[in-house]
Amino acid sequence: MDLFDKCLEYYPIVAEAKRTGFYPYFRALGSEADRRVIIQGKELIMLGSNNYLGLTVHPKVKQAAIDAIRKYGTGCTGSRFLNGTLDLHVELEQKLAEFYHKDDCIVFSTGFQTNLGVISSLVRKGDVIIIDKLDHASIVDGCKLSFGRAVRFLHNDMEDLERVLASLDKDCGKFIVVDGIFSMEGDIIDLPNVVKLAKKYKTRLMVDDAHSVGVLGEHGSGTSEHFGLDHEVDLIMGTFSKSFATIGGYVVGSKKVITFIRHQARPNLFSASIPPPAVATALAVLEIIKTEPERRKKLWRNANKMLAGFKKLGYNTGTSCTPVIPLHIGDDTKAINFWHDLYEGGIFANPVIPPGVPPSRSLIRTSYMATHTDEDLDEALEIFEKVGKKAGVI
Repeated sequence: MDLFDKCLEYYPIVAEAKRTGFYPYFRALGSEADRRVIIQGKELIMLGSNNYLGLTVHPKVKQAAIDAIRKYGTGCTGSRFLNGTLDLHVELEQKLAEFYHKDDCIVFSTGFQTNLGVISSLVRKGDVIIIDKLDHASIVDGCKLSFGRAVRFLHNDMEDLERVLASLDKDCGKFIVVDGIFSMEGDIIDLPNVVKLAKKYKTRLMVDDAHSVGVLGEHGSGTSEHFGLDHEVDLIMGTFSKSFATIGGYVVGSKKVITFIRHQARPNLFSASIPPPAVATALAVLEIIKTEPERRKKLWRNANKMLAGFKKLGYNTGTSCTPVIPLHIGDDTKAINFWHDLYEGGIFANPVIPPGVPPSRSLIRTSYMATHTDEDLDEALEIFEKVGKKAGVI
């Protein structure tokens, strides 16, 4: 069998979807990633972005990136380990550690690499990683890269988590890794009970706050702050590709653990560091997160407006309670058709089909920004009503 046979079988499916206009992926934006975007001359309301605070177009953020290019150039051309560390990287790590009230921080090139690096460096042969069944793919892949054993528990089910923990050898190294806000469901991990179980079974704990930083907590530092558990979580991971409006990832924790990760995580040692404009953007956004809480309030106002609007229309939004709001459709083809009608109606949203979700549980993932206006959201709800009735979903 030729290794490439699988590609020949897959290609016609994609080609036909593109030909008929029912291919929803890799759509090229011709504008800024803002609350409304332009694709091939068509304006759409952007409801498929993780730009929760709407900071990709903030003048101060853009200027910080421009100033960094002028001073440092466009890139570092090397890993953090060797020639790719700028004083900007060090400043960002110090300020993130302070923001989370932790000892230290290490910045990675992407959020995906952060999870790969942290998990694969800390978990060795004989150790066990315990993950939520709906954790992000980067956590799953981090488990695969490690030499430990991964065990999953039912989504946000604390009884099942305890069952798993109780079944493990008490002397093995144990590491619970969970999302803060789950990126497809839009619900929040039951962190208070996860912390209780981690203590009971002497298990280390990391929270992936990729979708939570800037969104949850009085000061926007995420899930731990939201529940008042800042000092109860060993490691907190985050990304710069969502509320931070750029690219990169990081993890904060104790100095000894971060020092170990800094010198052992292969995605850190063998990847070029994030470029100067990305670092400067993250620094500028961090300051805005700390000094402009009104953005977070507006984000939640918009999210709650849409949750209420969808429920009034009769949509199934599952367990969502955050600015990530899925519309559960079920059938894969029906979800793609639903996406197509939304797109034609003027909405950019994300169809999620297997393997992104289990079979027959396809959905439309929507997400909201602080910068969406009432006019944007009212117009969107009108379109959702028309499309939903046409599809027989509501």
